[in-house]
Amino acid sequence: MALGGDTGRVPPGVTLANWQSAPQLHWAFQHVAEFLPTAVISRGTGPVAEMSQAPTELAGIPLYDRTNGRRTTVGEVMDATITDGWMVTQHGKLLGEHYYGGMTADSPHILMSVSKTLVATVVGALVSSGAVNPDAPVTHYVPALAESGYAGATVRNLLDMRSGIKFSEDYQDPMAEVRLIEQAIGWAPRTVADLPSTMYDFLVSLRQKSPHGGPFEYRSCETDVLGWICEAAGGMRMPELMSQLLWSKLGARINASIGVDSVGTGMFDGGINACMSDLVRVGSLFLNGGTSATGERVVSLSWIADTFAGGLDSRTAFAASPRDTGMPGGMYRNQVWFPYPGNNVLVCTGIHGQLIYVNRAADMVAAKLSSWPLPEDPGKLFPTIAAFDEIATQLS
Repeated sequence: MALGGDTGRVPPGVTLANWQSAPQLHWAFQHVAEFLPTAVISRGTGPVAEMSQAPTELAGIPLYDRTNGRRTTVGEVMDATITDGWMVTQHGKLLGEHYYGGMTADSPHILMSVSKTLVATVVGALVSSGAVNPDAPVTHYVPALAESGYAGATVRNLLDMRSGIKFSEDYQDPMAEVRLIEQAIGWAPRTVADLPSTMYDFLVSLRQKSPHGGPFEYRSCETDVLGWICEAAGGMRMPELMSQLLWSKLGARINASIGVDSVGTGMFDGGINACMSDLVRVGSLFLNGGTSATGERVVSLSWIADTFAGGLDSRTAFAASPRDTGMPGGMYRNQVWFPYPGNNVLVCTGIHGQLIYVNRAADMVAAKLSSWPLPEDPGKLFPTIAAFDEIATQLS
């Protein structure tokens, strides 16, 4: 199936069926707006929150690669993990940034599930203003969900991915819901004739398999429902809402964008596109108590504190996940990952190698954008996190 948009700019051979596959994805991930419907998330008219420079040699930092038992360096890890770009900041200063294969500082790159953290930040802004109660049932904001498996679930259940909804996140299974939702919104050729044709219709079709509030289970649909709740509580579509509550307050370098379905509903769980430095600006919110580099408050200090503290049973629920997270002792809270037993490090991750890394002890934020051939690749994810851990250790 051919792609839409400006066909003169889409390289021959890139189709709706293969744009998320290697080698096509390297081009596609930086040009989504050229072949899929998108909506702009405006940065507003304020100045860019420029970062002062503090050039530091980072690529040569040595570390031990636990995946293969050999010594390596940060630079070698970045080379081995099919990196499009990576950057590190400390105390708000830019220590270094690197781009590969034609990517630049202004390139909008698809964030995949790092988008989830951005949507959760909008939820946090609405919670901070009193427009959303995380303990309220989702049907309070979206009555249409009463006909779905989400009846009885709370906003908190979704923020922490602990609903009881039936949704497979197996990217290698073409019939898994995570792949079917792509067909529903027009991101993949339709092979299932009776599939809903919009995001919201697809969400209403989902059914419950277990009690809400149970173990952590990673399901992209949770974020899509959160996006729907944001639109209902905020009274506007997500591109405008995210611009107003988040993007225009960041001092962002460029406008972001979000993929949309046939009726303009966003692909909330993985469809946002942004440049790499703006990811660092988002990550900095966690170090600055919810305040951006422009001095504007995005979310309350209590929202940030709750994210780091987690709930009373967050780690127990995480340990009970039916899938191996590779993060023993960790937790998932407000759509971010805590990979270790402590709460010093958080990461926001997306398939094919998208990452925000935040280290409180080192006052460090890093970002990495990638084009991994496989959606999930622990052999690339965990060495990347370890590389940033080692940078943080050296900087502390």
